[in-house]
Amino acid sequence: MRGRYPGRCVGLPFRAFISADLPTLAPIEALVQDLRSASRELKLVSPDHLHLTLKFLGDTEEGLVPEIVSAMREAGVGVGPLDLRVRGMGAFPNPERPNVIWVGVEGAEALGKMAKSLNANLEALGFEAEHRAWSPHVTLARVRIPRGLDRVRQILEERSSQEFARVRIEEIRLKKSVLQPQGPEYTTVESVRLEG
Repeated sequence: MRGRYPGRCVGLPFRAFISADLPTLAPIEALVQDLRSASRELKLVSPDHLHLTLKFLGDTEEGLVPEIVSAMREAGVGVGPLDLRVRGMGAFPNPERPNVIWVGVEGAEALGKMAKSLNANLEALGFEAEHRAWSPHVTLARVRIPRGLDRVRQILEERSSQEFARVRIEEIRLKKSVLQPQGPEYTTVESVRLEG
């Protein structure tokens, strides 16, 4: 299990990630509704769960939370509140074969440096390192079955450079994710303010 030291006294594991959360944004809510109307084959993210993932942790021992928070504080040293633009749309791996639908984020270079710091420092706690470069995006939907997606591709093309909102990020959060039939439920375990 990730994040475990042999012989160490730790609590029960929980599924976790570190994120910069976005507020609920009316333009994104409208976009999610458009995607819902466009295809039944999309598993949509709730608009109140929008976030940039800085580090996915997976199964995490409760006893490691203080050290994870310490790594979060270290990653945030010298970083103050960030003003970001939520702009453009795309898909992984590409719009022709979409698996994940996302909106882009501009002005997130400091978050990228924090993600790199977290990746390095948390590997020492037993968390698997991410070898792909961090990509600033907010996941809106995942494709269940790749069929009947013509309207989805059209939306991706129409909104590829649209600016949806400007947001301020003032903290990063360690989040607990509980998978439910209707979708994941997220709760904040700890927050670290970006104070510069």
